[in-house]
Amino acid sequence: MGDDPEGRFEEIYASSYRPLLGYALRRCPDPDDAADVVAETFLVAWRRVTEVPEGDEARLWLFGVARKVLANQRRGERRHEQRTAALREQLAASPLVARPPGDDLSQMGRVFRALPEDDRELLALVAWERLDPGQIAKVLGISRNAVRVRLYRARRRFARGLAEAGVDHSYAVAMEGSGL
Repeated sequence: MGDDPEGRFEEIYASSYRPLLGYALRRCPDPDDAADVVAETFLVAWRRVTEVPEGDEARLWLFGVARKVLANQRRGERRHEQRTAALREQLAASPLVARPPGDDLSQMGRVFRALPEDDRELLALVAWERLDPGQIAKVLGISRNAVRVRLYRARRRFARGLAEAGVDHSYAVAMEGSGL
């Protein structure tokens, strides 16, 4: 086998990369997935370089490893799809994602979505997550005073947007208190 594991790995890589990539590309619909399979296979080969057979047997050994990597990848994808489907079902039944009725709320949503992302995040942390400025400061990694200033400005921009859209601001204030 030799006393130079790094040199041995380089030899295995050089002689087997293209055939292994072709093997993975023919079995994966996405080239990125095929690249992941090849990378994972060579990672196993690096860790177990002393166990890799000599000659053409090395390529066959790598195909066997790649086959197991593909199987693991597919099992992981199936588990992910199952968890995603279950989560979608839970979310569909959750009152947290139910859309509020009424034109004012949909207009309010449009104004909210038109705000800069940082403003939306601040307002959401207050209204939906019910965090106070100290807690928000920890989440965002900024000072409590910076949160207060940014929150003040975000609320002003939101109120201005609501006024421009013709949404009754007192209604928006009531909605903020309700967590929407």
